[in-house]
Amino acid sequence: MVATVQGSFNRMLSHEDFGKLLLRLAVGGLMLFHGLHKLFAGIDGISAMLVAKGFPGFIAYGVLVGEVVAPVLIILGVLTRLSALVLAFTMVVAWLMVAMGKTFALDAVGAWAIESIVYYFIGGMAIAFLGAGKYALAKGSAWQ
Repeated sequence: MVATVQGSFNRMLSHEDFGKLLLRLAVGGLMLFHGLHKLFAGIDGISAMLVAKGFPGFIAYGVLVGEVVAPVLIILGVLTRLSALVLAFTMVVAWLMVAMGKTFALDAVGAWAIESIVYYFIGGMAIAFLGAGKYALAKGSAWQ
């Protein structure tokens, strides 16, 4: 009885492509908010931080690629795996630039201080390994 109900339940929820779409919308959509903020408010703070660490300030424009372009492509399902890797790499850079000292810390409400960076990194890596699925704008495997 329990096995029959469990089997029916599992079959009802077995929609891998829809799960991939939900993952793409969550990771890409939420990251896009971060990117749009930087797009509209500017990247001067990021540029200054890079210059202070000895890097050229123009590298800050890379954040727009990782937080605007890549999430849009992930949401649409175009160049999904590559875009997901770009997003994940952006999170590694964010961790190295601003959060490395918070790796073993909790924030004011007891959450892991770098949990959003880790969420986007792991989400990006999961999308890179899973691909876009069938609910994607790009239908050719080379463009997904």
